[in-house]
Amino acid sequence: MLDFIGYIIMGCLAGLCAGKLMKGGGFGFLMNLLLGLFGGAVGGWLFSLLGVEWGGRLGQLGTAIIGAVVILWVASLLKGK
Repeated sequence: MLDFIGYIIMGCLAGLCAGKLMKGGGFGFLMNLLLGLFGGAVGGWLFSLLGVEWGGRLGQLGTAIIGAVVILWVASLLKGK
């Protein structure tokens, strides 16, 4: 249960960081947090395809941030159409 809460917090942090990194590509505070939650899963999937694995909490955070940036980028492309 504690790990699950940790993953949620990590995903929210990732969404917050990704929103700042995208510079205008974000969708507001709450939506960025939600996209960060999905970003953790997307980042893990992308890294598994590439055979990359980061360990520890910082690795999880980095993976989630990269996944959230990808999701925000794709969402901004779809929003622009």
